Amino acid sequence: MIPTAPTPDPAATPGEPASASFDTLLGHIQSFISGIASLDPEQAMLRAGLTFLVVIGGALLVWGLRLLLKSLTERVAPEHASDPKKKRVPIGRWTIRVARFAIGVAVFLIVLRVWGFDYDDLREGPLGAVLGVATRVALILFISFAAIELLNLGITNLFARIAKRARNARRAAQVRTLAPILGGVVTTVLIVIAAMMTLSEFGVEIGPLIAGAGIIGLAIGFGAQTLVKDFLTGIFLVLEDTVSIGDSIRIGDFSGVVEDMSLRTIKLRDFDGTLHVFPYSEAQVIHNRTKSFGFAVFELQISFLSDIDHALAVTKAVAEQIAADEAFKSAIIAPAEILGVDAITDNAVVIKGRLKTLPGDQWRVRREFNKRIKRAFDSEGVLFEHRHFPATPYEIIMPRIAEEQRQEPDGGS
Repeated sequence: MIPTAPTPDPAATPGEPASASFDTLLGHIQSFISGIASLDPEQAMLRAGLTFLVVIGGALLVWGLRLLLKSLTERVAPEHASDPKKKRVPIGRWTIRVARFAIGVAVFLIVLRVWGFDYDDLREGPLGAVLGVATRVALILFISFAAIELLNLGITNLFARIAKRARNARRAAQVRTLAPILGGVVTTVLIVIAAMMTLSEFGVEIGPLIAGAGIIGLAIGFGAQTLVKDFLTGIFLVLEDTVSIGDSIRIGDFSGVVEDMSLRTIKLRDFDGTLHVFPYSEAQVIHNRTKSFGFAVFELQISFLSDIDHALAVTKAVAEQIAADEAFKSAIIAPAEILGVDAITDNAVVIKGRLKTLPGDQWRVRREFNKRIKRAFDSEGVLFEHRHFPATPYEIIMPRIAEEQRQEPDGGS
């Protein structure tokens, strides 16, 4: 049998010096080592078998938890938007890490118990208090991480389902924009609660701390009005359907597609890949180019030598051809508007018009129109404005007179 822990030294109480507690622990370790050394082979094999079962049980518990989270990922987790190779966003990553650590510590303590380590005298001392606090803190962390990941999963799933039932693509994008904002708020609240509970386990009085935090928060609120303004502005931008993820917008001199909207910033991805990040307080005026519908606007500068009525007829015919084309028919939602001669400059007559399209389709419709109008004008003999084209006899004669004057020795009379 294993010798019991030495009885002369009782367990140290919280009021005893730390050296007494250390001596008690040292005595338990010595007793534990001597007990293992005195085991006969049969007892050692039996306890080794129990140790193996405990380790296997802990491994099976971790494996089962991982399998459960993987099954939840395959069933209810949203699709992975950033990496097409990954079908689903993994869930429970931090939960499984904390659980693995806690299970590992529990297995270690059970194994020590199997081999004869006695915790009875240590439970009432400082070491037992430390182990109790560590256990409760680990439990708080486990529950907090699990709650954060499960609530974020639930929020993402809820908004994904709402987005699928949305009446149009824009409303779906707006709903998807709200998901990360609400998830960030929930995560922040749970982290603050977990931090308060952890501090209370270490003996910190959280009542005065909460009161002080309220006063400090009020002071910070006055000093961080821009931060609060950014947050509230972002919420109202989404709720009022001003902008959402996927919109093509312009803020100041910068344009791009809205890639992400956080609690206080909006991120634009430019055509060349540059990412522009704006706090909402700096986005005073937002030009949304994909709200409800768009216009493919064209301005054609026609030479003075061309027949304007013929140019207008060719322009209208090209616009009607594009509207009847199967590749662009679904993108154009209204007949072409040929406004006529919009301006007369020093070098050209400007014809202006537009095609009403679905939001985001105006650019590809305009590119197709530009290609077709060039071919049509070339075929019909309509000339675009050209600054070096001698449109009048004056422009033909004056270069010749200037050249003759340059060739005369005295510069001309």
